[in-house]
Amino acid sequence: MARRETYRSRNIDKIEDEKPGFYNKANFTIDAAKQQEFADGKLLLINKPLHWTSFDIIRKLRSLLRIKKIGHAGTLDPLATGLVIVCTGKFTKKINEYMAQEKEYTGHFTLGAVTPSYDLETEPERVKDYSFITPEMLEATTHKFIGEIKQLPPIYSAIKKDGVRLYELARKGEEIELQTRKVFIKDFIITNIKLPVVEFKVTCSTGTYVRSLANDFGAELGCGAYLSSLCRMRIGEFNLGEAVTMQAFEESLQ
Repeated sequence: MARRETYRSRNIDKIEDEKPGFYNKANFTIDAAKQQEFADGKLLLINKPLHWTSFDIIRKLRSLLRIKKIGHAGTLDPLATGLVIVCTGKFTKKINEYMAQEKEYTGHFTLGAVTPSYDLETEPERVKDYSFITPEMLEATTHKFIGEIKQLPPIYSAIKKDGVRLYELARKGEEIELQTRKVFIKDFIITNIKLPVVEFKVTCSTGTYVRSLANDFGAELGCGAYLSSLCRMRIGEFNLGEAVTMQAFEESLQ
């Protein structure tokens, strides 16, 4: 069976933070007592690096901790950064509970074009004029997305259809019929404007695709938009400020 192509293997030439031994177990030995603590159960708050997938974090932690019972409570796209909750041991029973909690994001929309993936994984296309956009228009448009809305997920997403993730089908050029999903946007605020880039903050329910919000926001404005950066700042009561980088976590185990 052919090995499934990953984001990392497709984009290795773009990834500047790649280091030799990314999954190398030979150079690290964890203290047995520490290892048992993680095997019993811990909750970890990790600041996901740019270009890493959420499962990259799990594979790296599994290689460091040498434990099998470990998982994350909510995917972040490779081009997003920010808070990922990781559970080990008995805490894996709470993954669904953490996944269901409210999320807060900050980031940037770029106006005047769209992309097939709704972010920068694919190239911008259908360029349009954005010079007519005013701060008043931007603020008024955010109000149209506050509350319960119906949202169409991106075709480049991890949602499964007949057991296959949609992004795998999309990359093969297969036609995909999507269904809208109800999500809840609690807050949607424009925090800075430097056209064509607009900075925002969003507080939303689980299941919300901020990439889709960017695409829909641009469509409502009439000029198109795509997500050009994203950072997850909060999940429920857990904040990014409490999270550690992968490097810092690895150093803490030395």
